[in-house]
Amino acid sequence: MIMTNDDVLREAQEKGVKFIRLQFTDIFGILKNVAITIEQLEKALDGQLMFDGSSIEGFARIEESDMYLRPDPNTFVVFPWRPKEGAVARLICDVYNPDGTSFGGCPRSALKKALKEAADLGYTLNVGPELEFFLFHTDPEGRPTTVTHDKAGYFDLTPVDLGENARRDMVLTLEQMGYEIEASHHEVAPGQHEIDFKYADALDIADKIATFRFVVRTIAQHHGLHATFMPKPIFGINGSGMHSNQSLFKDGKNAFYDPNDPLELSEIAYQYVAGLMKHARSFTAITNPTINSYKRLVPGYEAPCYIAWSGRNRSPLIRIPAKRGASTRIELRSPDPSCNPYLALAVQLKAGLDGIKNKLTPPPAVDMNIFAMTNEERANVNIGSLPGSLKEALDELAQAPVMQEALGNHIYHRFYEAKMEEWDSFRVTVSQWELDRYLALY
Repeated sequence: MIMTNDDVLREAQEKGVKFIRLQFTDIFGILKNVAITIEQLEKALDGQLMFDGSSIEGFARIEESDMYLRPDPNTFVVFPWRPKEGAVARLICDVYNPDGTSFGGCPRSALKKALKEAADLGYTLNVGPELEFFLFHTDPEGRPTTVTHDKAGYFDLTPVDLGENARRDMVLTLEQMGYEIEASHHEVAPGQHEIDFKYADALDIADKIATFRFVVRTIAQHHGLHATFMPKPIFGINGSGMHSNQSLFKDGKNAFYDPNDPLELSEIAYQYVAGLMKHARSFTAITNPTINSYKRLVPGYEAPCYIAWSGRNRSPLIRIPAKRGASTRIELRSPDPSCNPYLALAVQLKAGLDGIKNKLTPPPAVDMNIFAMTNEERANVNIGSLPGSLKEALDELAQAPVMQEALGNHIYHRFYEAKMEEWDSFRVTVSQWELDRYLALY
């Protein structure tokens, strides 16, 4: 349902809302907010509230710090875990310059730009994400540990799955906030969980991902647990991914479906896949944006390492799930939940559209287990690999004008500079692994 400013004002009054959090993300996807009272809501909805952008990572220099928040009324929701009396609600905002132009550092606006490019071609993008996360104990001071709360595995349940109560409360809370939950279950690794919600248009899903991470961590805290979306918190077990199921629709029909093709995929679907494969090495810096992300993208733990596609097995980068008709979609398996959802979806869409615009053709599908192939066998069929480190991914991004265009000049340069600083900090830090390996030996 489309909400107007008047709808928000009326619903806020009816539900006894006293405080409203105006939320947005920095360029790394970290959720920020400014809290206002109900008396300021009308002013906020008119886009009259200013904040200091120089204090937000990657936003603005101090001499150009004034920014305005423009709430999207469709994102209004009341937090179910807060008291009914003096209730707290939120609105997700776009960030604007004082002159009324869209701020180049606003990740939400970057996704909107990519979606407009798709719309100009007649397409809308639907996305269904699958977010994985870990639940850990906290220490006596409330600091997170990496001690898992259970020893359960894939699809296990109580009494083995001690996080089931927390996950149930997460699902109930998300449903109260308008999510349609399709599945929730224990994942492969101890302490690891997954909650899947129904696909929707890409902007709505990006908003939902940002909110999802906030809600999951909040409810976990109520259970005395720490929820983390860190891609690989523990060595030797599976990491957490954020598989991205995508489909383009045109004139109300799934543009990826063609009943006359052997795989029932349209030419547009093949071109979209080819675009993702062409740009995979460069957009990985955005979809897998941390040093730790590349500890997950290694053989042996169900995460993809190689740039290939298949309609059958789960080892390639891109999988084609079995459903067809209106449910035809492609699944990109590499992204992880530490990414900025707005930027991650923007670069994926931009890559796919590049494939469509240039009528690219993907290589043949690889229906065998790529992990079981030798390096020579992969080379013989031209299977490339994803970057092995954040530095390698950033180097690819620096040579990718299409991906830079998706981000916009401001976000690209601020993101690249900040991540290079992160890499340099990691590079010069002496780790415990090095001490254990070398201190006594040399």
